[in-house]
Amino acid sequence: MRSYQAEREIGASAEEVWALLTDARQLALGTLGITKIEGTIAAGGRIKLWSEMTPGRAFPLRIGVFEPPSRMTWEGGMPLGLFKGVRTFTVTPMAQGVRFRMEEVFTGLLAPLILKSVPDLGESFERFASGLKALAEGRS
Repeated sequence: MRSYQAEREIGASAEEVWALLTDARQLALGTLGITKIEGTIAAGGRIKLWSEMTPGRAFPLRIGVFEPPSRMTWEGGMPLGLFKGVRTFTVTPMAQGVRFRMEEVFTGLLAPLILKSVPDLGESFERFASGLKALAEGRS
């Protein structure tokens, strides 16, 4: 198992942050490390995501948990759970804005083998969290 995470305090409401997290066009503006998203980010939805980390490769994902405006998961991988990645977005209200947390956990029988070819995602997670904060606070 391997995981990555990033966290930010954001000076915006949970609803404002959620609106950004579910707007494929906003997420693919380039400031978050995502270059393109096809599909709709909604309960039971399916999307294809392209990132700067792996240009030319699309990741087919399904929206698993969808609990506006607090929690959502994007899930992808191989059949039978041989390899699975689950990215969880959490938005928690605070006195002054929200705490945003993004975490991805990779599991499965083939995870040790496949993860050898997966680049370190730490920097891309930090970029996403910082970019989301800037967008939500109006500093894009």
